[in-house]
Amino acid sequence: GVGMGMTAPVSITAFPAEDGSFQQKVKVSLRIPSQFQDNPPCPTDENIKIEERQGMTIYSMQFGGYAKEADYVNYAAKLKAALGSDAAYCKDFYLCNGYDPPMKPYGRRNEVWFVKE
Repeated sequence: GVGMGMTAPVSITAFPAEDGSFQQKVKVSLRIPSQFQDNPPCPTDENIKIEERQGMTIYSMQFGGYAKEADYVNYAAKLKAALGSDAAYCKDFYLCNGYDPPMKPYGRRNEVWFVKE
């Protein structure tokens, strides 16, 4: 019953298939606003879980526009190519992040994150 508003980024954990496309399993994460961090309201939907994300070091690539799955897959491939074979990062998943509300038509910011091992 508590409205918290939208936070950024909206983060989707993608689990890539062999061909790089998303598997059916994805996880959407939203940041809990600062004023609710110490005592977040309990979700009323059993599919919503409150998790604490540990600090991480990431490799990131930014791009604009209205991001679709194909864009995230494409930029994940570009990031992978830019890092080469020497960079150590988790290959089981990557994070797709959007920072803007749907009604913002220009200057949109999206990022693909690989978590450094």
